Amino acid sequence: MKTRKFLAVAILALGFGFTSFAQKTVMVGGAAMYPNKNIIENAVNSKDHTTLVAAVKAADLVETLQSKGPFTVFAPTNAAFDKLPAGTVTTLLKPENKKMLQTILTYHVVAGKMNSSDIAKAIKAGKGKATFKTVSGGTLTAWMKGKDLYITDESGNNSKVTIADVNQSNGVIHVVDTVLLPKK
Repeated sequence: MKTRKFLAVAILALGFGFTSFAQKTVMVGGAAMYPNKNIIENAVNSKDHTTLVAAVKAADLVETLQSKGPFTVFAPTNAAFDKLPAGTVTTLLKPENKKMLQTILTYHVVAGKMNSSDIAKAIKAGKGKATFKTVSGGTLTAWMKGKDLYITDESGNNSKVTIADVNQSNGVIHVVDTVLLPKK
């Protein structure tokens, strides 16, 4: 009887443990983003992030984004890159512009894992705005418009988070609709 009761409690505890730590798989760019895979392993499958993946490869940042982290990545879509002036992406992908590309890409990354609820709490604590330091050394400002989360870069561009909380084994991705740019 004691053994059966102990097993029932243990199974119940395990069940609650798994559900409280379970992270859901999110679809991005027509592909499942698995929480047990790292940022790069997932991003390469998203049809909406082919430009970002090409840029990460050209900037030699693949190994960094496959590392333990954790990272919070604001991941611009192909459409976000298309908003840049004509020829910008082609120019940035040239080997002689690698340092500039690295700066722009790491400007989209914040050390640590911040889900949208963490960002919302920081915004509330900041009375409507929260500022985060990026891996490149710049700052991003988060704010809400209704229920939508926005990120403003140092150049004054606003980017809407279109898909939040895409959990990865080494952090979280928030898909954004505009490329974020550091101050020139």
